[in-house]
Amino acid sequence: MPVTKTAKRALRSSKKKQKVNQNIISRLEIAVRQAKKTKSKADIKKATSLADIAAKKNTIHKNKASRIKSRLDHLIKSNPKKKTAKK
Repeated sequence: MPVTKTAKRALRSSKKKQKVNQNIISRLEIAVRQAKKTKSKADIKKATSLADIAAKKNTIHKNKASRIKSRLDHLIKSNPKKKTAKK
């Protein structure tokens, strides 16, 4: 346990930040799972946006966010919509 007044304050601040970071990461993980499952553009866009937000807030590293976005982009490329030919 912290002894000094400033250490106690830092611990409180750290716990609050930890909850915020856990919330951001859990939302990102859920969105990525949903995007991989459905492979819809809306879900992929949401997960990409959450990855950018997490990287901007330094919750995850920017290269990890880039890797997540790249893997999500491959889902779009591997699952193109079939176009109907008009005659």
